[in-house]
Amino acid sequence: MSDQPAPFAERPFPGRTVAIVHPAWHSCGTYQVVLGQIDAWTALGARVVTVACSDQPGFRPERKWIWNAYRKATPELDAHSRAFAGAPLRAVLAPTFLRRVLWPYVHGDQAVIRAGMIARAELSTELAREKIDIVHCNHFFCMPVALRLARGRAKILLDSHDLQARQFTIMNEGMPWLRPLASYERMLAQELAWMRKADALLHLNAEEDEAFRALLPEKDHALVYPPVPPVPTGPGGAEIVLVSSRNRANVESALWFLREVAPRAPEIVVRIYGSVDAGVRAADSALYEKYRDWFAGRVDRIEAVYAGARLALLPTTSGTGLSIKTVEAMASGMPLVATSHAFRGMNLDPRALGNLVLADDAEHFAAALRAAAAAVAPTEAERRSSATRRAYDAQFSEAAYAARLAAIATPLIG
Repeated sequence: MSDQPAPFAERPFPGRTVAIVHPAWHSCGTYQVVLGQIDAWTALGARVVTVACSDQPGFRPERKWIWNAYRKATPELDAHSRAFAGAPLRAVLAPTFLRRVLWPYVHGDQAVIRAGMIARAELSTELAREKIDIVHCNHFFCMPVALRLARGRAKILLDSHDLQARQFTIMNEGMPWLRPLASYERMLAQELAWMRKADALLHLNAEEDEAFRALLPEKDHALVYPPVPPVPTGPGGAEIVLVSSRNRANVESALWFLREVAPRAPEIVVRIYGSVDAGVRAADSALYEKYRDWFAGRVDRIEAVYAGARLALLPTTSGTGLSIKTVEAMASGMPLVATSHAFRGMNLDPRALGNLVLADDAEHFAAALRAAAAAVAPTEAERRSSATRRAYDAQFSEAAYAARLAAIATPLIG
């Protein structure tokens, strides 16, 4: 995330303390969202305390050595007050835990194990001295700790991070759980029960927002896109780039592009950045060998890729949730050729973005690629003022995120 907070003419929460409650995870999407929350609340003038909740037994806060690996992996959190929450071993050996949590879990109940572990957590002793004004909780299963910190006084904002019961069902596919398997409905009921205890529900993409508004119509909901750090709008270069990390949806999209689109534009050379190369090689070694020279592998600074490119491709054919790489490409301001699915989860019409061409089948995608490759590359100034960059600034930037949080939290704090 950016080292500098978003500029505000007035910092609306001076002297306020915000507790950001989150799973003790790192190197994942949730952790990046948490970093954005820290930056935003700091930009708004609040003091931030982070509370990392472990879903593993034995991670008591006073056992500082057991948290060393996590602390080492999350150095960004050291700039603010840090606290921890974790269940002692005796709690998970208690008969009630074995009966009410562990037994359903061995039947695949992913919801009960996460909330059940965190509900039995001990908290860092210094949290007892904190006067919390807002609790910003991430994931429904961290709500037991959020409620303890709120003490019936502070308001709780809950970031849902997708419909978790749906993700749990996908995770359970092929797992050797005991029968009968925990149902989607059972896990969803637990998720919704914890969510009802929050004062406001925040959702990271339009699909998630729509789903929870229907499931919990009595609650206050807000669509709040996660903040995505800006990438450079130039100076530009000669490369046509495709940026993609390794996951199933990204690998499927890359395979479609290489099998169906690339042969239709044989004169075009594309540089593919990111860890998707290993996924392509595992899925189709002959295809990987054919395009081996296109793969640049993982890079430490993705900003340099966008700064030195002239055209970005988003051949997205599958995936759920908001696509961060799509937002990054929008922020670059360069011309884009993309499928409609690349813009899933966004409450905007990509057809209105002038520096973007949508193409949902291989023939049209290849034609758009050839046309864009032959066009004059935009200047840095043109990229900076482009439609996609303006859309990024208005909806997905760190400043936009902080302003959205301020609008939601101000009436709650009073």
